[in-house]
Amino acid sequence: MPVKKKSKDVPEITDVIVKGMLEKKGKEILAIDFSSVQNTIFKGFVICHGNSRSQVEAIADSVENEVIKATGEKPWHKEGLVNAEWVLLDYVDTVVHIFQEESRGFYQIEKLWADAKIKKFDSE
Repeated sequence: MPVKKKSKDVPEITDVIVKGMLEKKGKEILAIDFSSVQNTIFKGFVICHGNSRSQVEAIADSVENEVIKATGEKPWHKEGLVNAEWVLLDYVDTVVHIFQEESRGFYQIEKLWADAKIKKFDSE
């Protein structure tokens, strides 16, 4: 299980994930809060997309590095790095989804939970 720092100075993981996405120019960043949704096994998703395989990989690396620096936490599980169409970083309570633009448009996972709170971040 990932080790978390026990300190009041540790920032909210969602904010750190968004910072990592912004560092590599992630597009259309959304944080989906599932706290008001019954029967979910996680607190939230953070979603963005990049324009190429190399940008998706760079965003994933940036998120992972920023989270380690800020919290000491590593992803519990990673998927999708082989083709970088859809990279998933699982931080147990928060799941990060980094897509290539076409894949994001196809899956539209942010539309699956109409009753969740969605916060948009300006990536420009």
